[in-house]
Amino acid sequence: MIPVSLDEIVAIVGGTLDGDGDGDGDVTVTAPAVLDGRLAEPGGLFVAFAGEHVDGHDYAGQAGRAGAVAVLGSRPTPLPTVVVEDVQAALQALAAHVVARLRDGLTVVGLTGSQGKTSTKDLLAAVLSSVAPTIATIGSLNNELGVPLTMLRADAATRFLVLEMGARHIGDIAELTGLAAPDIAVVLNAGQAHLGEFGSREAIAAAKGELVAGLAPGGTAILNADDPRVVAMRSLTDGPVLTFGRVAHADVRVLDLVLDRLGRPSFTLRTAGASVPVMLPLVGGHLALNASAAAAAGLAAGVPLDVTAAALATASLSKWRMQLCDLAGGATLLDDSYNANPDSTRAALDALAAIEGRRRIAVLGEMRELGAATVAEHRAVGEYAAYRADVVVAVGEAARPIADGAGERAVTLADNDAAVAWLCGDLAAGEVVLVKASRGARLDEVAAALRRRLPTTGPPQLG
Repeated sequence: MIPVSLDEIVAIVGGTLDGDGDGDGDVTVTAPAVLDGRLAEPGGLFVAFAGEHVDGHDYAGQAGRAGAVAVLGSRPTPLPTVVVEDVQAALQALAAHVVARLRDGLTVVGLTGSQGKTSTKDLLAAVLSSVAPTIATIGSLNNELGVPLTMLRADAATRFLVLEMGARHIGDIAELTGLAAPDIAVVLNAGQAHLGEFGSREAIAAAKGELVAGLAPGGTAILNADDPRVVAMRSLTDGPVLTFGRVAHADVRVLDLVLDRLGRPSFTLRTAGASVPVMLPLVGGHLALNASAAAAAGLAAGVPLDVTAAALATASLSKWRMQLCDLAGGATLLDDSYNANPDSTRAALDALAAIEGRRRIAVLGEMRELGAATVAEHRAVGEYAAYRADVVVAVGEAARPIADGAGERAVTLADNDAAVAWLCGDLAAGEVVLVKASRGARLDEVAAALRRRLPTTGPPQLG
């Protein structure tokens, strides 16, 4: 974060300064803002929200001990505090101000889609950071708080700012682009995630299109040529458009996709003027499309295709996303437990099917926010899983339609503890187990328990 004094912050956010000393206004914030006091850094800003069950202001002392020098909140705390009526609005105003000050030397990249946002963001961050200092969203902090927190991590050395942007309602992404209009806007797809919130895929596409409509003047849109709803977003901008995908007319095209025994993709990325081979050290053929999106955004940012290919060969993904690891006894875990919707679950099942193993087990939980389509979509995923896995384990009552769809291949278990017990008693050498569900199902606990109870006894054999 660029240095900002508390007097400056007061002026930016329209608050008042509460503190014990006359010199508190000269206190300067030099480190990123955080919402968790335990994560504060020396010189940092602690942002306190008064929630229904927890009041962040009560943790100002904790943040101070970790190094925070000030608080942005709605009431005084033991630290010098910029007091405002609306903490969220103040945080966003501060972030917008900081990025505006850096704008001359900074390229802002916005990225959205129903699925694949975080994986593509990770790939794009690898590409851009290979040529210049880059700040990117950590994990999936892509909402009205996560985006400004990411923006505040930028400093004078930052050349690329990659902002993953999520949405649950029409207008959410427009609000985020209002904080920092992107120079490059990447739209991956308009799928079924949050279908219950939006009501239709057309509404989802409209929400994702807000990123393209919010481009800075002259900015470039990066659109998925394989998704008609995304390609139609050309009409939302007068600026340049680059497309990516598998279809012949894509500007950055994926060709010759093959998977190795661990489901890791090799393929060719081709443009009108260049062609490069790419090998990803990651699991899942679907990541080739995400890589083409990252390559297209890289081209828009001035990164040559061969440089992109080299960067992709060393990329890694955020936690709980397509993570492959050995377990004791010779079994293998594919942990994709962070979140799930019907499209991403099918992609994970395809990855499972591509991995060599004598038996493939899909441990699937509830996929949330599907609205009236919930039962039908769960059943359809179960039917699909029955063709990709030898055993389909449906965890929890909400996932029972998955078992119904999977038929004779299904095992129904009551909860996560039952899933762990079943797996620990049933996994054998040469078997592969996928763990996948919406975040609220907490199937990451199942994956973590497998790692604890069945730890590998030697170095990973995944190479």
